[in-house]
Amino acid sequence: MSSQQGIAKITWEDPTTHERHEYVLGEGATASIGRSEKNDIQIAERHVSRQHAVINFRDGIFTISDLGSANGTFVNDRRLTEPFPLAHGDVIRLYVPILTFSAIVTEEEQEAARRTGTLIVQTSGGGQPKLLVTAGPQEGQEFPMIQDVMTVGRATQDTAWDIALQDRAISRPHCRFSKKPEGWTIMDLGSANGTLLNGTPVTADPRLLKDGDVVAVGETMLLFRVP
Repeated sequence: MSSQQGIAKITWEDPTTHERHEYVLGEGATASIGRSEKNDIQIAERHVSRQHAVINFRDGIFTISDLGSANGTFVNDRRLTEPFPLAHGDVIRLYVPILTFSAIVTEEEQEAARRTGTLIVQTSGGGQPKLLVTAGPQEGQEFPMIQDVMTVGRATQDTAWDIALQDRAISRPHCRFSKKPEGWTIMDLGSANGTLLNGTPVTADPRLLKDGDVVAVGETMLLFRVP
């Protein structure tokens, strides 16, 4: 059981059953949201993509990013095109389902989240990371980071990248993930269409990755997760 203090919460009401769900977020937590049961917050509603959005903690605040969902992610009725910093009272809409972000968590709510398994805390970082394809031709596929260097490139008959993607907008090669003493990093390899990390361009200078980071290459989106 974690002793981490909850500093925010996400609540949503099932539009069909009107059942209320509540998740408490600890400092540093990452919460993926989507229709798949693999998500930290599962919303099994037909308008929600398998991997729809992700909330993570950056520079002292929680930020939400769309994961290339089919119907979009909206905050206060504005569709997201880049990571958005959340504030108390913000209303998140996944096309139909409505979620509310709150920066107030009572002791009773935190204890209830512990009992029900809806307390989401920061990962310890000790497990093997993986990349989950959230949008693109190979949506739903996972790539475990089993080597200390993982190169991403377009899948062709005569190349064998560590992560081969069937995406014509991806270069050969495109970008590289490397395990360093301080953690995993990403660098662009001079790709034609560029690499984005949380909406900002990646260069040849390695950028350190955190749990919940979103990488965009070509028409593919990748979610970096640390178990």
